[in-house]
Amino acid sequence: MQLLLLGTLALFVGVTVAVPAQEKRVHLKPDLSDHVHDDAHGYQYDHEAFLGKEEAKTFDQLSPEESKERLGKIVDRIDTDKDGFISHAELHHWIKHRQRRYIEENVDKHWKEYDQNKDGKIGWIEYKNTTYGYYMDAEFDDVDDKASYKAMLTRDERRFKSADRDGDGVATREEFTAFLHPEEFDHMRDIVIQETIEDIDKNGDGKIDLREYIGDMFAPENGENEPDWVTTEKKHFSEFRDINKDGFLDASEVSHWILPGEVDHADNEARHLIHETDKDNDDRLSISEIMDKMDFIKVSTITDFGTLVEDHDEL
Repeated sequence: MQLLLLGTLALFVGVTVAVPAQEKRVHLKPDLSDHVHDDAHGYQYDHEAFLGKEEAKTFDQLSPEESKERLGKIVDRIDTDKDGFISHAELHHWIKHRQRRYIEENVDKHWKEYDQNKDGKIGWIEYKNTTYGYYMDAEFDDVDDKASYKAMLTRDERRFKSADRDGDGVATREEFTAFLHPEEFDHMRDIVIQETIEDIDKNGDGKIDLREYIGDMFAPENGENEPDWVTTEKKHFSEFRDINKDGFLDASEVSHWILPGEVDHADNEARHLIHETDKDNDDRLSISEIMDKMDFIKVSTITDFGTLVEDHDEL
């Protein structure tokens, strides 16, 4: 699934802020990149896994000399024991750090918007009034899609209550993080599954059939032919997703699909990067091996250029 990026659904006036798109839809457990992981078609997946999605875009604009200089500084940060090599453990830790850094930055941005009284907490009433307050008095009569906004408010409240573990109606920083990024927290699994089914289940029977499953990803236009990946997804649905072979995905099967807890994408990516870059097969990367694979590495999640610019005092 696509890792959850928070965007904006609509811009309100007054004290009202944008409704994060993430509240509307929960996707699969964190992907390191939005691109397909297929080296035959380029290394953009590895690029974003190494650098972070946003930072990867900036790194591509550097000259070869600037790229080498920045990459050397990144390698020095990854090499925490300063032995001159990057081990699998160090690379794994770095990629996990990049995943977490995105979440922390995202929460920082929204925290400032929602903590209106600056008390270091966000109450449900505070969140609701900030997000929906401009339309609440009129019961959303001022918006075209009134039913959708009401449904979003109901969903937000349900998710907020699940994230608010002590039930006091006020979210701490950790609880607000669980609210914005429920896929990162075990106690939010049921909410993630429920919201995913609600978004894909068009006929409201509480299950996902093949047509709904494919329709969520691909809607042909003007006689467009079905791409090969759709055929592959249909096969995945029948052979892997639909475990009990009844033609539907129930809550348990959706859980296996979107929250496969045994899959560590950061670990898999670290192993992949070492496999592609480790010339002497000693299961670690030297600076020369990394520089020799410059074109591969600089398009991977390791090279977090944007963060390096922000954190220049650490270098």
